[in-house]
Amino acid sequence: MFAHSSEGTLKSISTGSSKSQTCSKIHFIVLGFLLIAFLAAMLTVYNQINANNKICATPYCAEAAKYLIESIDETVDPCEDFYQFACGTWIQNSRTPNDSTTSGLLHKKLDNSVIDILTSSSTNDTNEPKAIINARNLYHSCINEKYIENEGINPILSLINNEFGGWPIIQSSWNNSTFDLLNLLLKLRKYQNNIIFGLDTTTNDKHSTEYALGISQGDLGLGEREYYMNESKITVAYRRYIFDLASVLSNDTSTIEQDVNDMYEFEKELAKFDFTNYLTSAYASANVTLMGSDIVIVEEIDYLYNVSSIIEQVLPRILQNYVIWRF
Repeated sequence: MFAHSSEGTLKSISTGSSKSQTCSKIHFIVLGFLLIAFLAAMLTVYNQINANNKICATPYCAEAAKYLIESIDETVDPCEDFYQFACGTWIQNSRTPNDSTTSGLLHKKLDNSVIDILTSSSTNDTNEPKAIINARNLYHSCINEKYIENEGINPILSLINNEFGGWPIIQSSWNNSTFDLLNLLLKLRKYQNNIIFGLDTTTNDKHSTEYALGISQGDLGLGEREYYMNESKITVAYRRYIFDLASVLSNDTSTIEQDVNDMYEFEKELAKFDFTNYLTSAYASANVTLMGSDIVIVEEIDYLYNVSSIIEQVLPRILQNYVIWRF
């Protein structure tokens, strides 16, 4: 009886132990799969993080990094003065030009872009604006020193004589019967010369969608009006410079001194000019028709009031000499 009972008990214990071991194996297998899946997921996330954190080695990134390094001031604690830390070195190394109140990276980039355009070779791009083509051609003609030396002064004298009616101060004789100040100034406007008065097109400050014409006093030979108020070493040197230049270009110097003095006196008295027809014709050459409702901004009304009366009293020879000199 005892032996039978003991054998059944042993069988029962053996069967229970086998089931327990099977369950444990299953648990270990499931746990193993879960661990492998977890490690695979972690590895995937890690690879994605590393992929997103790759060091950028493109030229743009290198330039940006260089700019940042050259801008920060590492001697400053960013927790104390972050602005000085981030921009201190840039402020120290950047200089504001004398003709500007600001200096910035955009200005430098613009200058560099202009340089790249001017120094680049001509292209066959039919969509390239004519203004860019002309600017590039002008730049290349200016730096072609060999060609300039070979041509000498002949191109400029040819332009003055054939298109502008000559420069009386260096000519033995000059015919004033065909003199037309309006026509002469219109021709010179093609070369962006602000002689007698300045002219430009600006945006209306009150209505940004509208354009306005800007009229002001023209550029003067000495730059500032104050120089003409009193005789000085500067005014004497200015007239001497005109005399010397004209003398080099002429074989007859007998009338040059008088012409120079007349031009200078006229420049001193410049004040007023009747320019309605001039404005209409100047903008018509650019295929722009001026209307009576167009806005005209007059910056120096007193100057413009007096120009007409002075021009009416000046001889054509003086006007021609002065305008060509200022060209």
